[in-house]
Amino acid sequence: MELDDHAEDLASDLGVDKEEVKSDLQNLVEYSVPIDEATQSLRRKYGDGSSGGGGAPSSKNIGEITPDDGNVTVTGIVLTAGKRSIRYQGSDHVIVEGELADETGTIDYTAWEDFGLSAGDTITAGNAGVREWDGEPELNLGESTSLSFVDDPIEIDATIGGNATLADLQTGDRAVSVEVDVVECERRTIDGRDGETDILSGVFGDESGRLPFTNWDPAPEIEEGDPVRIENAYVQEFRGVPEVNVSEFSTVSAIDREIDVGADTTSMDVGEAVHTGGIYDVEVAGNVIEVRDGSGLIQRCPECYRVIQKGQCRTHGDVDGIDDLRVKAILDDGTGSVTVVLDDEITEDVYGGTLDDALEQAREAMDQSVVADTIRDNIVGHEYTVRGHLSVDEYGANLDAEQFGESDDDPQARASAFLADVDSRTDDGVAADEEVDA
Repeated sequence: MELDDHAEDLASDLGVDKEEVKSDLQNLVEYSVPIDEATQSLRRKYGDGSSGGGGAPSSKNIGEITPDDGNVTVTGIVLTAGKRSIRYQGSDHVIVEGELADETGTIDYTAWEDFGLSAGDTITAGNAGVREWDGEPELNLGESTSLSFVDDPIEIDATIGGNATLADLQTGDRAVSVEVDVVECERRTIDGRDGETDILSGVFGDESGRLPFTNWDPAPEIEEGDPVRIENAYVQEFRGVPEVNVSEFSTVSAIDREIDVGADTTSMDVGEAVHTGGIYDVEVAGNVIEVRDGSGLIQRCPECYRVIQKGQCRTHGDVDGIDDLRVKAILDDGTGSVTVVLDDEITEDVYGGTLDDALEQAREAMDQSVVADTIRDNIVGHEYTVRGHLSVDEYGANLDAEQFGESDDDPQARASAFLADVDSRTDDGVAADEEVDA
């Protein structure tokens, strides 16, 4: 059924002007609202079956809004407002997006028209569309939205402005501001949507950790080793972890302060870390319970550098492999497990020798698996602290280690301290019971 047919049916059922309802329907469809959801939204808006039409959307507190609400009227404070360019149906659109808050909660919004929004504004948005995004309601402010600025302040329990640390950022965050050190940076040419495009990519760092970034409109202030403040960045997922995106609408400025990168790096239990779905810079500790197959002395494809089996690369076929060292170890702390991947340098440390040593050992034994056996003897059963990049997908959780060191804690001393704490609590409980009995 064509859009015009849907509009005619709605106009007939609701007793409203066809052109008016067609315009509303067109707006919703352009905002990526499915046609069935759009028609239901308009039925709620105009009052299903009523002859008078024009039913005003209900006023709601932000905390009460659900994805089932078609259109609402809401009053709140703009926490963040950032511009971004998107491509929709073959055309470029500049949108404003961020968060809105009142006394009851916060909600993401996307403004498809330029309403002149700024962080700190108090607004009333009438006939704001509601859609579901990642399981949560989101406001759509478009042509059919009436927006006014309100003088009366609202008391909210939220921070205005979008300032955050890298550890705070999550995929989907918008209009965020961070102060970071440019840890790594390289200029690359990619095949973008408008042809070849120069971008900057690398790693940002602050006291809370590190995250990858892409600067789509290279800013001269972003140079390796320099601290900068970035306003109006957004966060997307890249290889299972959040990535900071700096666009042509972002503001980048040099700052005059030293940033101690990683001083407060996030430490988590393994289970907690895996539950996040991916973290770029995290520290976990646990016992190595297994060294997996594919560890020790391996061969890689000289073209794509993937691990090969019996001289065969899945992409490039029969190749002369390059010798390398790698470890894939299972780390478990009782709350969960993760596959820790050690590169050649860390593998040499835990093996206790170089690549040449490993090749010599394999030649003498006429079996390259002896290298993995040596590594297995060295690390299985020991507790390690690991720092690196965690990614989680349908195949499991993998932690690419940047640091891998045996824990300084004495397990026996830790167990004794735990038992002493249990005994102390037991004694306190007995004493309390005796006091009550007395």
